[in-house]
Amino acid sequence: MRSVHPVWTILALLAPMGCGSADYAMSMEDGGAYDTANFGAPPADGADGGGGGDFADTGDDGLGSEDENDFLSLRPASTRTYVFVANATRGTVTRIAVPSLAVLTAEVGVDPHVVLTSGDYTHAAVFNRGSDTVSLVDSESLAVRTVAVRPNLNQMVMSPDGQWVACFYDRDAADEGDASNGGTQSFNEVSLVRVADGAHFPMVVGFNPRQIQFTADAETAVVVSDAYLAIVDLTAEVPAPQRVQISTDTVDPPAAEEVLLSPDGRYALVRQFGATTLAVVELATGVVSRVDVGENPTDLDVTPDGSQAVAVARGAAELWIYDLTDPFLTPEVVALPDSEVWGSVVMSPDGTKGLLYSTQSGRGVYGVWDRTAADPSAAVTVFGLEKPVQRLAVSPDGGVALVFHDRGDTGASSDSPLRGAYGLTLIDLADFFPNPIRLPAEPTTFTQTADGRTGFFIMDGEPLVVRLDYDTLLPYDIALRSVPVHIGVLPETRILYASQEHDLGRLSFYDTDRGTLQTITGFELNSGITY
Repeated sequence: MRSVHPVWTILALLAPMGCGSADYAMSMEDGGAYDTANFGAPPADGADGGGGGDFADTGDDGLGSEDENDFLSLRPASTRTYVFVANATRGTVTRIAVPSLAVLTAEVGVDPHVVLTSGDYTHAAVFNRGSDTVSLVDSESLAVRTVAVRPNLNQMVMSPDGQWVACFYDRDAADEGDASNGGTQSFNEVSLVRVADGAHFPMVVGFNPRQIQFTADAETAVVVSDAYLAIVDLTAEVPAPQRVQISTDTVDPPAAEEVLLSPDGRYALVRQFGATTLAVVELATGVVSRVDVGENPTDLDVTPDGSQAVAVARGAAELWIYDLTDPFLTPEVVALPDSEVWGSVVMSPDGTKGLLYSTQSGRGVYGVWDRTAADPSAAVTVFGLEKPVQRLAVSPDGGVALVFHDRGDTGASSDSPLRGAYGLTLIDLADFFPNPIRLPAEPTTFTQTADGRTGFFIMDGEPLVVRLDYDTLLPYDIALRSVPVHIGVLPETRILYASQEHDLGRLSFYDTDRGTLQTITGFELNSGITY
C-alpha cells in the first residue's frame, strides 16, 4: 500500500522566508548521516568497580557515567537519490526523491522508530517498536517484507554491507514509548535479522546490551553488555553468540560501557566504568588481555583517521592514546589540568585538536587539547562557559563548537542570561569567541548541511526550525505550520526537510540558498490505495 505525489501536485505553499534574528540556536550532524544512539537519560548504573579480581584498586570517583547520548530521534536514512523518514504516529515510512522532491509513502508497522539504508542503497530497514517487527523496504519499488523480532526492544543497527540488522533493548536510550507489552521481558537479548531472506536469529548476549559494532568486512558482530562481550560469526549458517566474560570478578564487576574495534577487525577494546585497565579481546579466539588506562576511563574514541584510540581517564585527569594496529604497544599519556574534571573528548575532523568536557562535574568549563603543541604540558587550555556542558559537538570543518546546556542552574551565575533555561553556546574555534544563546524549549533533533556552513535544530513543542549560520554564529527562525518531529538535509544539497505533526502527513522543504519554504500537506491521503 502506497501513495505517490510529486511536490507540485499537492497542497503546496511556496513562500519566501524573511528570516529574522532569534534568541536560540543549536547543533549539527553529518549531512543526514546519523549515529545509532538516541537522546535519553544518562546511565543509572552507579557502577562502583567492585572488589577483587582485576579491579581491587578501582578508579571510581563517585560522579557517575558521562552522558554522551545525542539529540537524535526518528533518524532519517539517505541514499544517493532518496531519503527515508519514519512517521511514528501513522505507521508509515516516507521516501523523498532528490532532486524532484517527489514523495511516496509505504505502510510498515506500528510506531516505526528507526530507519536505516544499506550501503549500496538498494533497501531500507525500519524497526517498528510498537509491533515488534522489522520492515525491509525495497528502495525502488517500496515493496515491504516484514519480519517479527523479539518483544520490547527499542534500538536497531545495521552492518556496513547492509545485509544484517540487529535489534536490542538499549536501557540508556529508553523513553516513555518503550513500555512493555505486558508479557515477560528479558534484558539480555538481541534479534539478528538477515536481510537477504528475512531469517531471524534471536540470541542471549549478556545483561543490558549497550553497543553493537560490526567489523569492517561485516563478517563479525560484537555486542558489549554489562559483564560480557558477545562475538557473533555472521558467516555461519546459523549465527550464535560466543559469550566472553570480560572481568574475572564474578560478583561485582565494573560495568562495560563502550566497545571499539581495531580497523583490521582483530581486537575489541572494551571500556569499563571504574576500571583501571581496558579489556582487549581477540575476536578470533575470545582471549581477554588487559592494558593499563589510568583511573576510571569514562570515554573511548577513535581519531578521525582511524589510527588511534583515545581514552579519557577521568579519575587520573589523563588522556591515554593507543595505536590501533597494536593496542599492546606502550600508550602515550597526556596529563590534563587537574583543577577540573574531564570525562569526555570530541575530536576535530582533522584530528589536530580535541575538546574536553564533563557532563557530571557541575562546572561550566571546557578544554582545548592542541595535538600539534610542541610542549605537552601546555597542550590544554581551559575556557569558561555560562553553564555546565550537557552535550558538545564540533562542526564538520572544525571551525565551530556547539555546547548544549540543560535547564538546571547548577554552575550558572545568578546573572547568567541562560539561567533557568535551556541554552546553546556557539564557539568560534579560531579565537574561542563564545556566543551564549537562550532557548525557549528543549532541543530534540539537529542536522546540518554537508558543507558545514549551516546547522538546523528543532525544539520540543515549538512550531519552527532554527537555522544556524556557522560563519556569523547567528540564529534565525523558520516558522512552520505545525510542530516538526524530525528534520534532515537532502543528500548533496543545502535543502532542509522537516516532517511535521499532521494526520495526513506534512513535509516542509527549506532551500537555504534561496531562503524559500515549500510545504506539502496531505501526501498520505491515498496511502490506503493499492497500486
